Amino acid sequence: MDERKPRANSGRPSSRPSSSGRPSSTGRPSSRPSSDRPSSGRPSSSSSSRPTGPNRERRREDLPARGGSSDRAGAIRQVSQGREAIDPRGFRPKPLERDQSRLRPRIFEPDIPEEITGEELEKSVRAELLSLSAENAKVVARHLVSINIHMDSDPELAHKHGIAAAHHAGRLAVVRESAGYAAYRAGYYEIALKELRAAHRISGDVSMWPVMADCERGLGRPLKALNLAGSDEVKRLAKPEEIEMRIVASGARRDLGELDAAVITLTCKELKTENEEWAVRLRYAYADALEVAGRKAEAREWFKKCADIDHDEFTDAAERAQ
Repeated sequence: MDERKPRANSGRPSSRPSSSGRPSSTGRPSSRPSSDRPSSGRPSSSSSSRPTGPNRERRREDLPARGGSSDRAGAIRQVSQGREAIDPRGFRPKPLERDQSRLRPRIFEPDIPEEITGEELEKSVRAELLSLSAENAKVVARHLVSINIHMDSDPELAHKHGIAAAHHAGRLAVVRESAGYAAYRAGYYEIALKELRAAHRISGDVSMWPVMADCERGLGRPLKALNLAGSDEVKRLAKPEEIEMRIVASGARRDLGELDAAVITLTCKELKTENEEWAVRLRYAYADALEVAGRKAEAREWFKKCADIDHDEFTDAAERAQ
């Protein structure tokens, strides 16, 4: 019978239950006779002192230090690259430098006159800013008002206000859309396209589709403009945006040298319309396409028809009709 004594108390309760099914009150393992224990298959005490395993023939001093081989990757401490070797917390490499590209850059924010409060925005637009903090919403609203004020008189300044607004509220569709239109009017077509695409992803609104197509034209990609003009989204456009898309598609045909196709693109029943705001632009674009295609007489006729409904002299149709 194995007369080995129970191990001394290690200072922690045993996780093995006693013979009664309850943990031992002393915190020591049960001292049941060895005959009650299942056979572990371990060698007897007479043979346990002999080393076993793959290193049994090697001397103890030839074996690697406890913790693994000293030639494994990362095992040799280099004090110059981390804590000192005597540091009780152990070795730790230097922290990696922070990726500066992920830091939010500071931007230039144009000054806003004090008289601009943000209340000048339409109620529906202000409602979309309610997800922002009150302070941030006011800043964004003032930038949006500034975009509207400077869009025609100073497109470059309006574009800067658009950048600032998108910096403060880049997850709002109305902000990205306004920034896109401001960039478009300033001639920054790549930026405008990025902003308008973002607005479309957020809201699903397709009303900016014609401007996106014209941005592709501005970047010298008329085929991409035509792809947008032929997409399914165009079917969801309201009449004013549908007419704008026709005008952009006609311009893309002209960019490709397809002058007759440019005229055909604008040949539609809406040319007879007189009392809509888009009617002036449609007639003017049609007359211009006729002139470029070499159909001078027809072009003068349509310039005159355009001048007849252009009461505010929005175009120079009257002059070109002469």
